[in-house]
Amino acid sequence: MKAAVYYKNGGPEVLRYEDVPDPQCHPKGVVIRVEAVSIEGGDTLNRFRGPLVTHPHIVGYQAAGEVVEVGAEVTTLKVGDRVCTTGAFGSHAELRAVPARTAWKIPDGLSTKEAAVIPVTFGTADDCLFEFGRMKKGEVVLVQAGASGVGVAAIQLAARAGASMVLATASSDERLEKLKAYGLTHGINYRTHDVVQEVMRLTDKKGCDVIVDSVGGPTLQSSILSLAYRGRVSMVGQAGREPMTVDVGSMMGGNRSLSGVFLGAEINTDRVQANIQRLIGDVAKGELKVLIDREFPLSQAAEAHRYIESRQAVGRVLLIP
Repeated sequence: MKAAVYYKNGGPEVLRYEDVPDPQCHPKGVVIRVEAVSIEGGDTLNRFRGPLVTHPHIVGYQAAGEVVEVGAEVTTLKVGDRVCTTGAFGSHAELRAVPARTAWKIPDGLSTKEAAVIPVTFGTADDCLFEFGRMKKGEVVLVQAGASGVGVAAIQLAARAGASMVLATASSDERLEKLKAYGLTHGINYRTHDVVQEVMRLTDKKGCDVIVDSVGGPTLQSSILSLAYRGRVSMVGQAGREPMTVDVGSMMGGNRSLSGVFLGAEINTDRVQANIQRLIGDVAKGELKVLIDREFPLSQAAEAHRYIESRQAVGRVLLIP
């Protein structure tokens, strides 16, 4: 099969489009013919500095396609089923082997491309807001990196849950404008405005009840300083790639909290399994929307990664084998 691989960590230029052996089907797993790869923030971070557990390494958490082989112990899926899948690596390829437990059936009427985006993106956003952020109707929510895949999902989920105000940050007014159709109340251009000052202005100095932060680094400090009394930050990534040095002293006086969130740690639990299937169903019913910014051929994986890192995208970028 063809795959986007690399032999050492680095920038997008380390990616190569090469022939590699087909993956083997585990007795408890399936092999899919990949039709769409959703490039996750963690994919670019892993390419940059993550472990190379295979050689050459095929990066990638998330992809969707058709089941072409089923393990001997699998009873829930069959050849021909359309599924969206997650895994620690291996999405950037024509074929992918995953445990059956991390393959969710795609309902009729939902495109494979849309489904490819859902599990990690919407599952993570949902956990940040509700499982760990404990968001309630009427609260104020801030989504850092609102134009990211998780950001777009979090904006929609917060608005649907009855947030009194949904704020989000992005690198340009143009990107923020596109988010208004998904439930954004106010956008904050972090290149031209101080995020903390803008949050306090927009909330009449009260701050935010729940903050979803996938950036980390100095951005995490602005999240902490933007919290309301008893406010909660869900930290879910390090997309900024900068050192995670923060002062948490202000949290104690306001009874505030900071939670680290990693969907992968609970991906095999019944709770997350059911939650992801529910979110897939919500998208299929039109209650939530997937935002796909651009598509690239798998052979142009390097260009796709470079585009994502330029911070131009709004929503997810797909690779098409």
